[in-house]
Amino acid sequence: MKVIAVIPARYASTRFPGKPLALLDGKPIIQHVFQRVTGCDFFDAVIVATDDQRIFDTVKNFGGEAVFTRTSHPSGSDRIAEVVQDMEVDVVVNVQGDEPFIATQPLKELVAVFADPAVDVASLMHPIHDNVANPNAVKVVCDCDGNALYFSRAAIPFDRDAAGSAAYFKHIGVYAYRKDVLLAFTRLAPTPLERWEKLEQLRLLEHGYRIRMIKTAYTAIGIDTPQDLAAAEEYIKKGRN
Repeated sequence: MKVIAVIPARYASTRFPGKPLALLDGKPIIQHVFQRVTGCDFFDAVIVATDDQRIFDTVKNFGGEAVFTRTSHPSGSDRIAEVVQDMEVDVVVNVQGDEPFIATQPLKELVAVFADPAVDVASLMHPIHDNVANPNAVKVVCDCDGNALYFSRAAIPFDRDAAGSAAYFKHIGVYAYRKDVLLAFTRLAPTPLERWEKLEQLRLLEHGYRIRMIKTAYTAIGIDTPQDLAAAEEYIKKGRN
């Protein structure tokens, strides 16, 4: 089975323009992500997908592999699909370009589930206990086989009796796809649930694809704003990376 990782990286972030090139501990964020992923021994290739010359040049300068993609892509999934459409590959892992602390173990577990031919797509989740109503923390509920039933910005499941025994899981937006499923997914029109919740993974569920969820202790420290970058610097200073 041939497995590659693709890291989508664009310059024009609304909340943090130029984010992939922002320095964290003296290195661009995109370099942290790339080096973390290349440190795994189970990817046949690691590629940065970008539409920006500055990001492309930065990746090339630190010895990474980068490819140009169209500027019109509405999401990272579409950008990745362009990269792999003519490649001979079985599984494609989408690693977000703003996850400088991505860890080897959850990625390894994500790839391993594709030994099961029933798996179309896989993603990560971790248990949460506080602030479950925060709409920026996407929650997921699963069936008995570990496949996602639904993703929501609302607190799901709803603890009707307020017994305090409900288990909540936060979705971590790292995905692995079979190539044919990824290409099919990006050709589908956005669906009603996707538009309402603003969650593209719901398009997969609405069209009958299964998303196998992997429970992990990895909590994902993403960088969306300059304030997140400052917090990441403190995280490194405390030796917690």
